[in-house]
Amino acid sequence: MPMEEDICLDAAGLSTQTPSGSQIECATPNRELPYLILCDAERRKEYLSLCVPLYQAAIKGDWKVAKDVIDKYPGIVRVAITRKWETALHIAAAAKRTAFVKELVERMNEEDLALKNKDDNTAICFAAASGIVEIAMIMVEKNKNLPMIQGNKGMRPIYMAALFGHRNMVSYLYPVTNFGSLAREEQISLFLGTISADLYDLALKILKEDRSLAYARDTNGETALHVLARKPSTIANKSYLGIWKRSINSCFEWIYHKDLMQTLAHQLVEKLWEHVLQLQDWEISKLIKTPSKLLFDAAELGNVEFLIILIRAYPDLIWKVDQNNRSLFHSAVLYRQEAIFNLIYEIGAIKDLIAAYKDKNNNDNNNILHLAGNLAPLSRRQIVSGAALQMQRELLWFQAVEKIVPPSYIKMKNSKNQTPKELFAEEHKKLLKGEKWMKSTATSCMLVATLIATVVFAAVITVPGGENNNTENDFLISLPTRLMFGISTLFISIATMVLAYTGAIFLIHDHKYVWVPILIVFLACATVTLFAWQHFHLWADTIRSTYWSRFLFRPFKHRLYN
Repeated sequence: MPMEEDICLDAAGLSTQTPSGSQIECATPNRELPYLILCDAERRKEYLSLCVPLYQAAIKGDWKVAKDVIDKYPGIVRVAITRKWETALHIAAAAKRTAFVKELVERMNEEDLALKNKDDNTAICFAAASGIVEIAMIMVEKNKNLPMIQGNKGMRPIYMAALFGHRNMVSYLYPVTNFGSLAREEQISLFLGTISADLYDLALKILKEDRSLAYARDTNGETALHVLARKPSTIANKSYLGIWKRSINSCFEWIYHKDLMQTLAHQLVEKLWEHVLQLQDWEISKLIKTPSKLLFDAAELGNVEFLIILIRAYPDLIWKVDQNNRSLFHSAVLYRQEAIFNLIYEIGAIKDLIAAYKDKNNNDNNNILHLAGNLAPLSRRQIVSGAALQMQRELLWFQAVEKIVPPSYIKMKNSKNQTPKELFAEEHKKLLKGEKWMKSTATSCMLVATLIATVVFAAVITVPGGENNNTENDFLISLPTRLMFGISTLFISIATMVLAYTGAIFLIHDHKYVWVPILIVFLACATVTLFAWQHFHLWADTIRSTYWSRFLFRPFKHRLYN
């Protein structure tokens, strides 16, 4: 009667002896796992002589070397060649070696393609993660069941492809994956996974097959709308691409693709909300409140298009408040989202009622103007450069909110006995020192720039009475304008000085060595260019803050009810 060891080895197609003549054994006769021969310390020599060359060949796509090994030991295609139990097919698929995979699959049985590594992943899981559709096609053509085999943590290949954002791979795997036979949790996870990966065309296709996914919750209790609420830059302001935009973008594929996905995201939100609105009012209220208040997630992140779509179809949402009694506009002020705050100008007298809500967080009893007096989150302050321009933006916010609140709210005190303006002054003490920052901007320049800056900035920025005379209002127009002219004058001064210097070099230098003045001119021009490159962002921010920011709270067209 044959030994178990011999049966395993015969099944693997390997002889019972390695080239060195030593005995090898089959450690795991499991149909889902590869044969674990040569995987222990005692078989290290055989591992180095068989597995390592095959591994290197799979990584490099060198079929000639691999063929020599496989011709001698055909069963090695079913053998784990790494410590994590990957076969040569796993390695080649991960390395995106299409030609190698094609040759290898031809020498494997159907069930060999379903072998799993230590993490329960089949080779097609690696192909799905790599995004090479042709490799997946080669495998599925040999074994039609591969797309339905679960990998690590129960994930199927299509879900892995979605996680990695491989649109073409998901598009290929979706028709060959029996979506209807998946467990409900898997269907929901796949649907939300396509949305997380910005695969909106596929999400729309899945939603069309099962409308109930619009309000289905995953294991964390989230719906598709919760995911989309946190994606402020992916939703276009229209549900279609205009003819002119399609014509222009067709010349630039990546731009067209981005615009198309944003448009599809808009369509997806509309479809999802359309299905959600078929529910009862209490069900809708529960959906938008748990596990997080998706309206306020969107407001905090500035997802204005998302909110417009929802409010336009269900106007009552404008009255919603969070656990701290803050409306959407309170959140917009607190997190400095001007696009959302500007919607308040479209709701008429309703804004007076909503603006009167008081914040109950920590019993501070702040009104909406107090919220404008709080220091903006760092991520929003960093939209512009430097403390001075940040202070200007903060003042613009305070003034905009001041115009919409009842007159009594301007002097109203919170529970800490502070008026909005007093709170603003306390929160912005550091930013009030922004004038010093303006004067110090020139110190990063080269020596000649610093000398010029001493003259330019001393004349342009210094105000009568010294630094202590400054008020917050200086930051709105006066100081940014001076900074803009200061930087411009500084650059012109440096450029003209270098120009004069290079002219003098050519006039007085011995023309015997022509390359010397050319080198000097090149270095001088490089200095000017470096200065311009370093300060262009600041200069552009200054212009934008000085002139364009005046339109920050003046929307050009109605968005909410156009």
